[in-house]
Amino acid sequence: MRTRAALLFVASLAFVAGDASAFPHVVSQGETLAQIAIKFYGSPRFETALVGANALDAHGGSAIVAGQPLEIPSPTHHRVTAGETWADLSRLHLGDAKRAETLARANGGVSWIQPAVGQEIEVPAVVAHIASENETMPGLAQRYLGDMNRAWELDGYNGRKGDQKLLRGDVVLVPLLDLALTEEGKKAARLAAERIRTEGGGRAYEAQRRAEADIPPLLADVRAGRYVDAVAKGNRLLGSGDLTKPQLSTIHRALVEAYVALEATGLASGACAAWRANAPDVRLDPKTVSPKIRAACGAR
Repeated sequence: MRTRAALLFVASLAFVAGDASAFPHVVSQGETLAQIAIKFYGSPRFETALVGANALDAHGGSAIVAGQPLEIPSPTHHRVTAGETWADLSRLHLGDAKRAETLARANGGVSWIQPAVGQEIEVPAVVAHIASENETMPGLAQRYLGDMNRAWELDGYNGRKGDQKLLRGDVVLVPLLDLALTEEGKKAARLAAERIRTEGGGRAYEAQRRAEADIPPLLADVRAGRYVDAVAKGNRLLGSGDLTKPQLSTIHRALVEAYVALEATGLASGACAAWRANAPDVRLDPKTVSPKIRAACGAR
């Protein structure tokens, strides 16, 4: 059984500046991932992003079929407010202030010249790839970035040394700086955001009912150590609709534990921030919360 899965990182799956980190698409008869990638991104190369966002390479791979819903990853946007720096924005959106250079570069800037107040920046989609046996950073750079010589970018983003061997189970975060929506993709994203804003209680009611049924299997996966499955389930739940704060808190708490177990520090930090945002009374008691989870949450 392969232990590789690529999962789109979205710290809170909130709508920012009118767009979403992912929007839904239902597969039509005969449609392929390459065709969907061309439709929404203008290039078949980005079908790897679709695979990652929908965990289609978990457990040896999964073919898509007509009627299947897919999440289409999308860059998000943020309007800079007074006092915000690239490091602040990187910590908020990418899970680590040290990724400021990546965020600045994605917006045509450099990390030592801060963004202007009122500037709308683009936050790239980030895929988390869990390495299988014999994979290499150049191989991942070729797969996701289209150029094996860009492995140094992945090393830098993940705080790895260039000669550090990639081991089975290692989590590699891949920022997709080149991923951009076509006009059709932008239209689909806007329509999805508009539907969520206008459909109101009925949509939220159904999403919350489904979440009540789907959260127990998520927690069971975490308890059983099926962390890749838990991450896939958790992110699908977060993208399913307008959930309640207790539901969001439970899902993010489960994701924190899964990401910590997978040693995905940046993802764990983002999930913890979302967990605590939805459960502000949470106390990270050292008697009941593991040191690794406390560390991911920045607790001392």
